[in-house]
Amino acid sequence: MCDADNTTTKKTIRVATGDRAILPEGAKTIPIYIMGKKYDVPETLTIMKAMEFAGFKFLRGAGCRGGICGACPTVYRMAGDYKLHYGLACQTVVEANMYLAQIPFFPANRAEYNIEEIGGAAEAIHALYPELFRCVACNLCTKACPMDVDVLGYISALKQGNIKKAAQLSFDCIQCGLCASRCMGEIPQYHIAQLARRVYGRYIQPRAEHLAKRVEEIESGKYDAMLQDLSAMSKEELEKCYVEREREPDMTAPGAWQPKETRYL
Repeated sequence: MCDADNTTTKKTIRVATGDRAILPEGAKTIPIYIMGKKYDVPETLTIMKAMEFAGFKFLRGAGCRGGICGACPTVYRMAGDYKLHYGLACQTVVEANMYLAQIPFFPANRAEYNIEEIGGAAEAIHALYPELFRCVACNLCTKACPMDVDVLGYISALKQGNIKKAAQLSFDCIQCGLCASRCMGEIPQYHIAQLARRVYGRYIQPRAEHLAKRVEEIESGKYDAMLQDLSAMSKEELEKCYVEREREPDMTAPGAWQPKETRYL
């Protein structure tokens, strides 16, 4: 972020200021502080929208705006309170006298590895991330997580060698890095969790037999003619096919529905 009259660091910052939005008539505003500077913004906005209202333009890190990509982790505190709070700018609603700063990137250690070579044993993860054992179970990582992931839980599972449990507990991790920003042991939890899920998916999770069958069908050329037909269609024809396609009804029991068109099954 930078001020409108301070553009010397624009190449290294996350957003740059633009023209401020006009306040709708009758809207109530509250004061917030962005990187130390005070702005009056409508009280119902998210942090991301409030920053844009204040004149900031997101050049990168805006992501999905739905709380999934993890590109807008934000640290803030309230005036008169020492406590730090954490959230995603796209989800967290502004509060009066909020002092905030965004973290576009947290410089946590990320080990290099080849997933095809490291194998499926927990010792491989321990070797790549020995700092895993610096965990003192303070649980600050879990408290900082905007997705309510049990970070301490999956770190403890990995220390015990339980990759499956770690992969399941960390499934909702969005790689924002806020856990690492609060870690007393300086552990890159989110990178370790990503590795655990990759190892679990590559070496431990049971393979789905129906997917193996479908791969065989694809490799045998069963769907080549269908792809050729689709490739020959115009954009309008493709749109028509998409709109008129058969759609599986919501909440249908597995295996209970079959489309009328079966030539591609």
